[in-house]
Amino acid sequence: MVGEARRTHRDVSPLELFFDLVFVLAIGQLTHHLVEHLTWRGAAETLVALVAVCGVWAFTTFEVTLLDIEHTATRAVTITVMGLGLFMNAGIGHAFDDSPWLFVMPMLLALVGPAVYAAATAPTSRLRRHFVHVLIWFAVSAPFWVAGAALDPKWRLWCWAVAALIDLTGTWFAHPVPSGTTRTQQLPFDAEHMLERMRLFLIILLGETVLTLGRVIAAHHSDALTLVLAAGCFVALVCLWAAYFGRAERLVENHIAVTENPIRSVHIGINVIYGVVTGLVMFAAGSELVLAHIGDARAGVGGVLMLAGPAIYLLSHAIYFRITTGTGWVARAVGAALLGMAAIAAYALPTYVVVIMLVVILLVLAIHLNKDTNHEPISKPLLP
Repeated sequence: MVGEARRTHRDVSPLELFFDLVFVLAIGQLTHHLVEHLTWRGAAETLVALVAVCGVWAFTTFEVTLLDIEHTATRAVTITVMGLGLFMNAGIGHAFDDSPWLFVMPMLLALVGPAVYAAATAPTSRLRRHFVHVLIWFAVSAPFWVAGAALDPKWRLWCWAVAALIDLTGTWFAHPVPSGTTRTQQLPFDAEHMLERMRLFLIILLGETVLTLGRVIAAHHSDALTLVLAAGCFVALVCLWAAYFGRAERLVENHIAVTENPIRSVHIGINVIYGVVTGLVMFAAGSELVLAHIGDARAGVGGVLMLAGPAIYLLSHAIYFRITTGTGWVARAVGAALLGMAAIAAYALPTYVVVIMLVVILLVLAIHLNKDTNHEPISKPLLP
């Protein structure tokens, strides 16, 4: 029965919130790296670092939810990973030039150490076997991370891209081995707690974009047009918040409450986090570029990022709702498509036109998603 697949729900602890704050630094560093390296190579570097950052957060958060933060050993693991994450995230800015080890060594320790602990202490044999599978995948990707750090910077991106692809594939497909993947149906798991962790992480991601807007406003406090367009970016950000934290959150909670496989639902959410982070980093970088160069005749790459980022954000949500609840995904997919088409034209458009398109599309979408639909039935999941 459904009740056998979950433990008594517990609230998010202060230590877990403290842990998440380390990743405010990560999002800021990723955004800064993209802004400072506005090339295809710079974008690829940002994406590789983003996969590593999201991997550490997702793996640690899942493990802590599974093993219970109230246990002394689990708290020690969380604090250790938090410290390692601080150094890893601080190292993003120079990971691809003269200081790769500051980034890669804490990242590997933050992944492998907790996996060993989980493989030894997970509450069921199936879960312990799963974490052994995770270690096998890490053993495949780790040599590429180490080799990339040891090689000349011109080869580093290629090695690390292979490593990131291996880690991402493992996460997407739940770390399969030749004997198959771990069956998660009916396994005990506090899915409601993990859902709360993901929603709080989303708030942190949105909060970093607020900080970016704040820095631009402070730097251009006497430019009326910049202030007006910054207000438009803030409205767009509120709409992105409302796209999830309105009616959508209730849909997710209802789905988690009735599913017989809560770990699978959480696993889908973790996969979606990668797209959400990518979208918000692009939006933050685009906003900073556009608002800092408001006098340019064209919005340029900043305008493309400002629109493409929210498109990826909404598309990620659409995929999640399509697979899980089966509702609420069409409007998000349409919004993502409209933003994607607008992003194609944004390079050559004036900055104020780009911001107007962004605000109009997101505002209409947010109003539609949060209109009164109390009597609308909530569909069952489409997939078993």
